Amino acid sequence: MDYEKYLSPVANGLKPSGIRRFFDIAAEMDHVISLGVGEPDFKTPWAIRQEAVRTLEKGQTWYTANAGLLPLRQEIARYLKNAVGVEYHPKDEILVSVGGSEAIDLCVRALVQPGDEVLIPQPSFVCYDPIVQLAGGTPVIIQTKAENQFRLTPQELEEKITPSTKLLVLPYPNNPTGGVMKKEDLEAIAPVIEKHDLLVLSDEIYSELTYSGKHVSIASLPGMAQRTVVINGFSKSFAMTGWRLGYAAGPAPIIGLMVKIHQYAIMSAPTMSQYAAVEALKSCMSSVEEMRQEYNLRRRYLVDALNKMGLSCFEPEGAFYVFPSIQSTGLTSEEFCEKLLQKERVAVVPGNAFGECGEGHVRISYSYSINHLKEALKRIQRFVRQCQEETL
Repeated sequence: MDYEKYLSPVANGLKPSGIRRFFDIAAEMDHVISLGVGEPDFKTPWAIRQEAVRTLEKGQTWYTANAGLLPLRQEIARYLKNAVGVEYHPKDEILVSVGGSEAIDLCVRALVQPGDEVLIPQPSFVCYDPIVQLAGGTPVIIQTKAENQFRLTPQELEEKITPSTKLLVLPYPNNPTGGVMKKEDLEAIAPVIEKHDLLVLSDEIYSELTYSGKHVSIASLPGMAQRTVVINGFSKSFAMTGWRLGYAAGPAPIIGLMVKIHQYAIMSAPTMSQYAAVEALKSCMSSVEEMRQEYNLRRRYLVDALNKMGLSCFEPEGAFYVFPSIQSTGLTSEEFCEKLLQKERVAVVPGNAFGECGEGHVRISYSYSINHLKEALKRIQRFVRQCQEETL
């Protein structure tokens, strides 16, 4: 059969993830140290795991309400009020999703129609562009700059807005750069958003992993909660990646439509994970702080080591990634990653996997132990020294 005539041309035309290719190569090699995966190396805190076991022992394995367990939505509302200062009604302004990625997909599908333009600052997580395309929208890329620590400026935002612009994706703290938008940065772009009557998808999955001051949500600024959908979850902050649990909070009409799509596509998020997440929010914030402190130690160690070996790296203020420049080696991002993997058995991710403006950089995750990082850095330094000698 000629399956090409049956396949969706939009889905078929999507580019494969630039991250996966290096993981696939590394998986077939021996003695590889991977610094590419954006996944905590900590175990899920014991109290969370214990609650999941109790849930299974009680036989609480049935479907929940489409929007999620009400006690969980109540805990999320309490958390958001305390963490970012925004009040959400648990019953109609919060949706529990299968990871943050599903919440992003639901938000885009609920808002975007063919002909709508969606602004996406890059470098950024790889899912935004294809999700917009699958919804029939047009991704419009805003290339942020290393000299601004990859923050979005009002000028960059204004330049890309057209009469067709409907939605701005705001991916901060940022994957892959570790950049953040501080309160003054958000206050600078908020008037532009209001002027052009835009909506905002604020992906705040790394909000608890902020190292310089407290995370600020754009939804907390005057007039912004009514035009913002906040996406967050449990994967990164609570080391719960495999539990597949995220959430969205925003205006009731938008969340209501997201729930409608969710009920047809998914039904409800995993029941065991939802009960465990209630316990996470009630009793495990101290564990989150312990992990954040450990990440902070690794962050400072990694940035210092990379700068000393000649890979210029600004100090990230969020998430658990660094995004050093590798231009001093004379290699492209992909060449650097391929040769580093082949010669030294270290896997990192090329910066252009996160957008064209990521070229000349690589993403290195520090969600690994110090000992793991030390050995990897020895190998990277040996490789960089060889590259620099070859360019002389």
